[in-house]
Amino acid sequence: MKFNTIIALMQKTLQNNNLLRPTALKNLQIQEDGDPFKILIGTILSARTRDEITTKVIADLFSEFKDAHMLSKANLKKLKKVIQKIGFYNVKATNIKEVSRIIVEKFDGNVPSNIDDLLTLPGVGRKTANCVLVYGFNRPAIPVDIHVHRISNRIGIADTNKPEETEIVLQKSIDKKYWRKINETFVTFGQNVCLPKNPKCGVCQLTKLCKYYEKNI
Repeated sequence: MKFNTIIALMQKTLQNNNLLRPTALKNLQIQEDGDPFKILIGTILSARTRDEITTKVIADLFSEFKDAHMLSKANLKKLKKVIQKIGFYNVKATNIKEVSRIIVEKFDGNVPSNIDDLLTLPGVGRKTANCVLVYGFNRPAIPVDIHVHRISNRIGIADTNKPEETEIVLQKSIDKKYWRKINETFVTFGQNVCLPKNPKCGVCQLTKLCKYYEKNI
C-alpha cells in the first residue's frame, strides 16, 4: 500500500473519532510561527512529558525568558522552578541553559539548521534534531519517537529494535515528500488510537494491513 494511503487512513480514523488534534510541537509551531529556538527548547522539554503539561510549561517559560540570550543568563534555581512540572526538570533546566549559551556564543544566537551541529548541543539526540528541522525549518526529516517506532513496526513498515534503526528504514522506504507528515500524524495516532497497551483496533482503518492486528486480534 502506498504511504499516502496509510497517512490518509490514519487521519480518517482520527477524524471519525474526533481525535484529530495538533500535538504540543505542532501547536508551538503554529503559535510561534515556527521559531526554531522555541521549537528546540520545546522539544527538549517535551521528552517523557504529556502534551498538555508541555504546552503549559513552554508558555510559562517563554513568558519569563523571551529568547536564547535571556535563557543563557537565567538563574538555574529559578529556571528549575518554572519548568518543575516537566519530567526530569533538573537535567532539562541545566541542558536548556547550556544549549542557550552555546547558541548565543557559537552560533550568533541562531539555531543551527543542519543535523550535525544540532547533535552537538546538550540533551539533543536525533529525534530532537529532526523535530527542529521539521517544525522549526520546515525541512524534510523523520523524527522517530516511541510512537513512530511502535506504529512503524506494528503495521509492518519496519522490523527494528531501536528508533534510530526505524529512522533509517523509513528514510529508505518512504518518498521524501511525505517525511514532514510522519511525526505529527504518527504521534497523534499513537497517543489516541495505536496505544502501547490495548490499542483501539476496533476503530482503526489500518487493520487490513497491520501485522500486529493479524497476529494478536
